[in-house]
Amino acid sequence: MRKQLSLPAAVLAAVLSAALTACGTDAGSGPGGSSVAEDPALTGIRWSVESVTVEGEKTANPTDAHITLTDEGRAEGSYGCNRFGADATVEGDTVTVGQGTMTEIGCEKPVMQFEELLRKAFSGTLTAAVDDGRLTLTTRQGDTIALTSDPAVPDAPLTGTKWTVTSLVSGETVSSAPAGAEQKAHLTLDDEGTMRGSLGCNTFSVAADVDAAQSTITLSKLATTRKLCEGPEAELETAVLRVLEQDSVTYEIEQRALTLTAENGRGLTATAPKS
Repeated sequence: MRKQLSLPAAVLAAVLSAALTACGTDAGSGPGGSSVAEDPALTGIRWSVESVTVEGEKTANPTDAHITLTDEGRAEGSYGCNRFGADATVEGDTVTVGQGTMTEIGCEKPVMQFEELLRKAFSGTLTAAVDDGRLTLTTRQGDTIALTSDPAVPDAPLTGTKWTVTSLVSGETVSSAPAGAEQKAHLTLDDEGTMRGSLGCNTFSVAADVDAAQSTITLSKLATTRKLCEGPEAELETAVLRVLEQDSVTYEIEQRALTLTAENGRGLTATAPKS
């Protein structure tokens, strides 16, 4: 007849606790014991893209491509020239990127080619691996995106900064400054409440009342020079005027980028010089 072994309740609890602890650890991960592997930290970090490798061919990033995964389930950043946004979920070491939107700025050919590689690779289900500030995202096909974490960069101040217009907004469409007029339009807001600069051809000044709590700038009537403008400079000037001739604009600053948006749906993006 088989005899049953009866253990005291305290001993049995200790045995079960030890067994459960062993099941939740990775043996040999530390001296004298083991620890549970932690998920890599991915969100809230600005990741600069170093390169994209597709079918074994590595392409280095020729410009300022970067990605940020937010805690609110979004992926935002720049493919190198055009900005983008998409829904993105992070579960452990898996990142799932849904369809998103992007601007439609015309860029130089090498940048456009890199953007297309990055856009296709940064979609669907990706596996993330982080090692000493470096992130590798791997697609199901085995293609990879290599990224590095950026140090925190403070936003450029609204006042006292020379903002150079780089793109123009019309409703949902974003386009680059007309070819031949790049870097021509710029604006600076001083501490006395005056915005002045260049529309692309003529210079201008306007009283500007900033409401930081509402992120708005109330503008008075624009004063400009009367130089006759033609071609790309005239085209740029017309687009900038459609923004600054409004009664007010909302503004948003992200690091070195300033966006002004008017109630009529017109807007512009300008960048601050690198420090």
